[in-house]
Amino acid sequence: MPERANVRDLVPISELLSYRLSRTSAALSRSAALRYRREFDVTLGEWRAIALIASDPTLTLNRLARRAGLDKAQMSRVVTKLTERGLVNRTAGSGRTSQLALTEAGVRVYRGLIRAANERDATFLAVLSPEERNVLARALDKLADLALDMEHRERDRTNGP
Repeated sequence: MPERANVRDLVPISELLSYRLSRTSAALSRSAALRYRREFDVTLGEWRAIALIASDPTLTLNRLARRAGLDKAQMSRVVTKLTERGLVNRTAGSGRTSQLALTEAGVRVYRGLIRAANERDATFLAVLSPEERNVLARALDKLADLALDMEHRERDRTNGP
């Protein structure tokens, strides 16, 4: 990576890749949250939990929290609300774990949500040419791999020998 000679050569925050991706991601999430609340009366966290549970019937609360990028306490509150609303069932698993599954009502909500999510995805991708979509997919994969690698290296540095 080329070094910048001095402060004048440094890009402002508004042009940093991580900042631009973060702002774009936040805007995508906010618009999704508004639609999912209006149409399905679920929060973005609830939508993610429902979708992740639908995609993996073996999820426990800990694994769900990791996949959703939330801590266990946050995810526990989300799952409790979904359980109270009759969208998720918790059944005893091994040890102190509980198995999570969508109820019939949860499956119906999931079908509507995933349809809406696919519509939104298609709308965003429609502004890109097929070549741009392919380049974006490859670029996001590369950036995600590098970001995870950098995260692991930073953890190693932080935790030290």
